[in-house]
Amino acid sequence: MNQTPKRFPAPPIDTLPEDIRSRLLAVQEKSGFVPNVFLTLAYRPDEFRAFFAYHDALMEKDGGLTKAEREMIVVATSSANQCQYCVIAHGAILRIRAKNPLIADQIAVNYRKADITPRQRAMLDFAMKVSLDAGTISEQDFADLASHGFTDDDAWDIAAISAFFALSNRMANVTAMRPNDEFYLMGRLPK
Repeated sequence: MNQTPKRFPAPPIDTLPEDIRSRLLAVQEKSGFVPNVFLTLAYRPDEFRAFFAYHDALMEKDGGLTKAEREMIVVATSSANQCQYCVIAHGAILRIRAKNPLIADQIAVNYRKADITPRQRAMLDFAMKVSLDAGTISEQDFADLASHGFTDDDAWDIAAISAFFALSNRMANVTAMRPNDEFYLMGRLPK
């Protein structure tokens, strides 16, 4: 059941600035619903714009990480940060991008036991360290990543995704953001 936060209510779509309203309607047309993160963050339009500009810069670009690997980082770190919204929503995206109905649940519960490659495990080890203990990052962490074929730019991406979603996780928890019901079944059964 979707619950609307009472403290920070989402503004009606028809009252939003045109650029934000257009983005919400485009997302709705593509997915069939408006994810609650869009509605919740629309409470502050300037922050909405900044958030999604950085989100898109991190999550939609080409590089040494696949889009599925980027989602793995979100699911693992969001689980550690106890963010129900991001685990469920990005778990759905991960299942779709990885074409694997099991992977998101495995990573959310314990990525060390998930059916992932040693390279992906090293990526998630670094992501978790950034998310939970960034003050202890050392040259050894970068050497460990390099031994799995990650470049310095890849390390930056892993760190930036981890850090950005720490912000997202905290705001989702503060605003009592709930995952849309639609996310729960996405990517679980073959089409």
